[in-house]
Amino acid sequence: MKFDNIEQLAELMEKYKLTEVSYEEADKFSIKLKSGSAQPVYAAAPAAAGAAPAAAAPAVDSDAGLHIITSELVGTFYASASPDSPAYANVGDTIEVDSTVCIVEAMKVMNEIKSEVSGTIVEILVDNATPVEFGQAIMKVKPN
Repeated sequence: MKFDNIEQLAELMEKYKLTEVSYEEADKFSIKLKSGSAQPVYAAAPAAAGAAPAAAAPAVDSDAGLHIITSELVGTFYASASPDSPAYANVGDTIEVDSTVCIVEAMKVMNEIKSEVSGTIVEILVDNATPVEFGQAIMKVKPN
């Protein structure tokens, strides 16, 4: 299944107000999409691995009005460009739209994660140099 197909499933969930969709391909691949809010929540894992999928956070934390920055891919979260460099973003920092807030390394490629909103970093949800999943919440931002 291609990423575009997953996006189409999520769009259909939203359109028809579905709360859960599961799909399995002959013991090679399975995906389960769940939604507990207006935003779809993604989870995926190979069926053969037998691992339970990890659910991703919605883009907005409706309880606090915070924006959630999520990982755009599976990889390793890094708060800075190198161990000797300062962190891109710390709790209390003010960031702008398109500010780089961290890096996610995938297959030796460093991918910058940029903020979609201007605001203040309220919480960093992931420790440096730890694995992250696609759609996993990594930071909370109080929008300006």
